[in-house]
Amino acid sequence: MDVFKKLQQYYWPYKRYFILSLIGMFIVTLVTVVYPIAIQQTIDNVMTPADFTLLPYIIIGFILLMIIKSVAIYYQQYLGDLFGISSVYLVRDDLYKKLQRLSFKYYDNAKTGDLMSRLTADVEGFRFFLSFGCAELLRILSLVIVSLGVMFYWSIPMGLVTMSAMPFLAVSVYMFDKRVHPAFRGIRKSFGRMNTRVQENISGMSTVKSLSREDFEISRYEDKGENYRDHYLKTAGIWAKYFPFMEAVGNFCVVALLAFGGYLVMQGQLTVGELSASFILVWYIVGPLMNFGFVVNMFSQAKASGERLLEILESDLEIEDSKRPEGEEIKGHITFKDVTLTYVEDDDEALKNVSFDAPPGKIIGLIGATGSGKTSITQLMTRFYEPEAGEVLIDGRSVSDFSLKDLRKDIGFVLQEPFLFSTTIKENISYGNPEATQEEIVQAAKYAQAHEFILEMPEGYDTVLGERGMGLSGGQKQRISIARALLINPNVLILDDATSAVDMQTEFRIQEALKEVMDQKTTFIIAHRISSLKHADEIIVLDEGEVVERGKHEELINNEGTYKRIYDIQYQDREAILGKEVKQHV
Repeated sequence: MDVFKKLQQYYWPYKRYFILSLIGMFIVTLVTVVYPIAIQQTIDNVMTPADFTLLPYIIIGFILLMIIKSVAIYYQQYLGDLFGISSVYLVRDDLYKKLQRLSFKYYDNAKTGDLMSRLTADVEGFRFFLSFGCAELLRILSLVIVSLGVMFYWSIPMGLVTMSAMPFLAVSVYMFDKRVHPAFRGIRKSFGRMNTRVQENISGMSTVKSLSREDFEISRYEDKGENYRDHYLKTAGIWAKYFPFMEAVGNFCVVALLAFGGYLVMQGQLTVGELSASFILVWYIVGPLMNFGFVVNMFSQAKASGERLLEILESDLEIEDSKRPEGEEIKGHITFKDVTLTYVEDDDEALKNVSFDAPPGKIIGLIGATGSGKTSITQLMTRFYEPEAGEVLIDGRSVSDFSLKDLRKDIGFVLQEPFLFSTTIKENISYGNPEATQEEIVQAAKYAQAHEFILEMPEGYDTVLGERGMGLSGGQKQRISIARALLINPNVLILDDATSAVDMQTEFRIQEALKEVMDQKTTFIIAHRISSLKHADEIIVLDEGEVVERGKHEELINNEGTYKRIYDIQYQDREAILGKEVKQHV
């Protein structure tokens, strides 16, 4: 019950719907128990003495009871669903909000398919118990208690005989719950893994097909599907053992009631009508108790789902937002003081004692081998991660002093693998600045050298893109991403290999267009190509998380260090080709 207590804040505000639904359920229960009483009255006071004067009244009473029961069932069902749907709306809303606030470190380990499973299947499992399971549990209890009360009123010995089966039923339900809850938790986890497999396969379909790995992917999905099937079969085995026992106990109870009730009729301690009505009442008692397993099933599924939802809701944010009021503007003076970063505890350091100073308006180039720590530096500026040691300062203050919204709205980020939404090109460019005018959007696209190819699209800026920008080349996606970053007019601009997918000529045009924009902005250019950053005011060369060189392009060329080796590798083919052309000309 601890899971439901932790989630109480979501369903308790709607308790009035639940209470009204229960009132409807109690009316249904009372009317249901009146049926056998009416039968008892019919047999003992109408059929046995052959006095049919009461029969019309009994028939009219039955009709009225059916009408009352129908209306009560409607309100019980509708209000129960309203209770569950309203509650999980808040749960799903908070889950989505929490996912927006969780740090990058959380998503480093999370799987998309599993998260999707939690927001859909697990939320729905929890809703079903709130809408139906809770009321069903109370319906069973109320029906059993009222039925036993009527039975005890007619004959205490009959009531005791009926109750003798209850300890067996209670023990079997308890044992069933202990086994079925872990089984359902296994099903939920297995379903999440299968979802992840499907999501990854669909997202990477181009890679799968280009390498002819369809059969391999089918095999991997079949493994997940078999695991999911095995978990369900294990749960089905538990059900298969539970129901025969419950059925046997229920039937034993009915046989014992008939035998003992017949004896009481012969002794004159019970009427035929009371025995007939008791036979109906015993099924009102044993039947719901036999079906109590379904409620336990729903409870176990809801509990397992709730545990998985709480894993998200109770996840540590890791990056705590500043309590300072929003609205501060960042000028763009970036300083790193002996910064060390480790992504995973006890793992190698991504950055080791990195220090540099980038005054406003300066262009800083970051170059180095893959995994040398270039992107890590920029991710610390935006507080995607927190440094293990050292300080990251902006305008002389720690980055943690700024609100995350202020920090990130003044830092424009262009990733090497840009993400585009399944909406229009215009809305993708204006995503960070939805209030931008059409003229501002077009100007940003022109700076990014995207305007011309956008006009060639079927609907221009109103062209709707496919998922993840499907239909655009890598270079076109990067240029739209650059336009998106420029449109927010940030004081710090980070270009993380932002032109890696464009040709050299387009890259040169983008650099020329960005000179005007970067004039008043602190700009960080991450690149593998020296041509992308040789114009920088300072170039920082990284190797295995450490700064090994720094300076201007001309200075680093003369140092005969790492930068010079990169330069020689990238330009030796060019020099060889140029030399060959000169010889042919001579």
